[in-house]
Amino acid sequence: MNPDKQIIVDELLSRVNASPFLLVVDYTGMTVPQFDELRTRLSEGGAECHVAKNSHMKRALESAGMPGLDEALQGQTAFITGTEDVCGAAKSVKNFHKEFKKPEVKGGLLDGALLDEAQIKALADLPPREVLLATLLGVINQPASMLARVLNEPGAAIARVLKAKHDGDN
Repeated sequence: MNPDKQIIVDELLSRVNASPFLLVVDYTGMTVPQFDELRTRLSEGGAECHVAKNSHMKRALESAGMPGLDEALQGQTAFITGTEDVCGAAKSVKNFHKEFKKPEVKGGLLDGALLDEAQIKALADLPPREVLLATLLGVINQPASMLARVLNEPGAAIARVLKAKHDGDN
């Protein structure tokens, strides 16, 4: 392989390895200002959007041992990677698509597993990470708080009986 092309493939490989996800979108028909706006919105959520030749990305994915996205790697494709939450990136793309009717989601990878368009849209519909963590914490704390109430009830019942007895004597 040409050394210049190998440098590009190596750069793509480092991006793929550093990111827990990869989203592939078709940016056909997008203007430069629209593409810049998409990049800005993605960067707010900790994601980046890059354009590279499909053949270079195929080689980078093969080197990373990732499943093939051969069907998605056709036409004008852009690649979205990031270090943070995939849901934020998917939500940014979905909201941008609602507004401009572009780009089209073609597929992706999440922790090495293939994602189709429907799965990526489902990720975009999830609430923010903080809300999910708060919900999980509530679910985890619920049994403990119920147990505390059950354990406190006999003592509270005795206290109520004694108070009623005391109030009745006055």
